[in-house]
Amino acid sequence: MSTHIDSMVEQFKALADPQRLRVVALCRAGELSVSELTEVLGQSQPRVSQHLKALCAAGLLDRFRDGKRVYYRLASQPSPLQRKLVALINADAEAFGDDTRRLRRLRSGNLRDTDGAGETDRAIAGALIELTVTQPVGDLLDIGCGRGRVLKLLASRANRAVGIDIDSESRDIARTELFMAGAENCSLRKGNMHQLDFDADSFDTVILDDVLGDAERPADVLAESQRVLRPAGRIFILQSIAGLDAAVVGKELATMANELGLRLAPPKMLPPTQRAWLLSVLTRTATKTTTQKPIGERESSLAAVR
Repeated sequence: MSTHIDSMVEQFKALADPQRLRVVALCRAGELSVSELTEVLGQSQPRVSQHLKALCAAGLLDRFRDGKRVYYRLASQPSPLQRKLVALINADAEAFGDDTRRLRRLRSGNLRDTDGAGETDRAIAGALIELTVTQPVGDLLDIGCGRGRVLKLLASRANRAVGIDIDSESRDIARTELFMAGAENCSLRKGNMHQLDFDADSFDTVILDDVLGDAERPADVLAESQRVLRPAGRIFILQSIAGLDAAVVGKELATMANELGLRLAPPKMLPPTQRAWLLSVLTRTATKTTTQKPIGERESSLAAVR
């Protein structure tokens, strides 16, 4: 048989087991660990691991490590057949619905009580929504995603969304928040903003989510963001400027953007009454080259944010 037919047979075999159907239905909702699947399915860890191994071998699930944990989710680049097979799984069926409810109860224990959105959060959300009305988000990368506030906001507007953060606890909370919000197209990873683990030209929108102030070399972080940005893409910079001179911060951003061949739109102060955050949008002004020289490690007042 041809390779294509062999692959089809493997996928049909993998989904012939009702328990594996349950696993796929759960992974459709987000990224899950073996321990979560074990508890929700009520099966032993070795048995669940066998199901996962078969589903990964058939190309139906992706396996990846995030820190000390291993997670599983639907294949990120499914074939047309895989899409059709997964679409046939009725998420409203009684067994699948019970599994989803158990997973929601399990994950809801990871959520913390938080205050309602304040003026600042509403202003940031409104500004980001406004920016994404006229131009599609496409594939989104959120650098410094925290507990996923921006991912939740923009997930429905993105083809796929990836959030990276250095803090494992924040990523765990974000996974729960995104699952509870039904943001199935989101993925979370541990990442280094100075050296992103993505190919060049991978994203249409990149968000630097209040990270430049923590960067030892903010210009290099911006250059790395440009590397993974597609030619027609945009970089959004969200930056807390509490205690800083907004004019100085804006001037430094303009200098870095100019050196990288990026156009910086006039920054917006948020919220207007407090002016505690700066939202900047950068777009390409010149053809992107693959031999971009790194910018020197000069000092920046952005590093004084914290």
